[in-house]
Amino acid sequence: MLLRLLFVLLIALNIAVAAWLLLGESGTHAVEVADKGVPELKLLTELPVASSVAAPSTSAAAVAPSASAPSAYAVAPVAVTPAPIATTAAKPQATVQEAPKPVAEAAAPPAPVPTSPKRSYRCLAVGPFATQVDLRTTRTALAARTVRSRQRQEQTSESHGWRVFLPAQPTRDQALAQAKRLEAKGIKDYFVVTAQGELQNSVALGLFHDPANARKRRDEVIAAGFPARMSERTETTPVWWLDVVVPDDANNDVRRAIRAPGATARPTGCF
Repeated sequence: MLLRLLFVLLIALNIAVAAWLLLGESGTHAVEVADKGVPELKLLTELPVASSVAAPSTSAAAVAPSASAPSAYAVAPVAVTPAPIATTAAKPQATVQEAPKPVAEAAAPPAPVPTSPKRSYRCLAVGPFATQVDLRTTRTALAARTVRSRQRQEQTSESHGWRVFLPAQPTRDQALAQAKRLEAKGIKDYFVVTAQGELQNSVALGLFHDPANARKRRDEVIAAGFPARMSERTETTPVWWLDVVVPDDANNDVRRAIRAPGATARPTGCF
């Protein structure tokens, strides 16, 4: 910025000097002829021939102007002095136009880093878990080898034994009369169901964990002449599953992480 300002100032100075030389004063001073004390200048051709020997001295005195008297011949050299200014000041002009710097070559793109071969994964459903505590324990144990996981809840029916009974009667009195006939046949261990539900006014003949014992009891009552029936007693309870995505080589880790009773790992759809 400073170099540009200096360059503009030098150009303005050169223009001013050129204008002064062309349009300014010519360097001569008008001198009235009637001024006293100013000798009159004459050319050599105007002098008489007889005085040509003394002409040099006279012309020398005429040509050499005095310090106090202005002369057209003495003022003329003043116009030479501005010339060096333009020559000297023009030097900074070369520094204004700097040579263009070479453009840095674009950095070469980095070489591609070799990637490891893709690993294969599988999706497994781990469970069922009777409690969420068992699910969280297994999920924590598998966290280091699990790519992603999710938990879900399902409803399942659990068997709670087998019941043997006589079908429900239309009224309670009819159910009590049927129970008395059972007792008359020597069949003990029964009771009339009074609770609301599909078994209300039925006669319960026993609840067995082993289905073989339930069948034996049913056959005994049928042999006595009663329409005994046998059915499984079930209850709907919630269970939890853990779906995981693990590498193919993580089968051993999955088996070691499953410690809940009844829980296993089986293939499932990926998510």
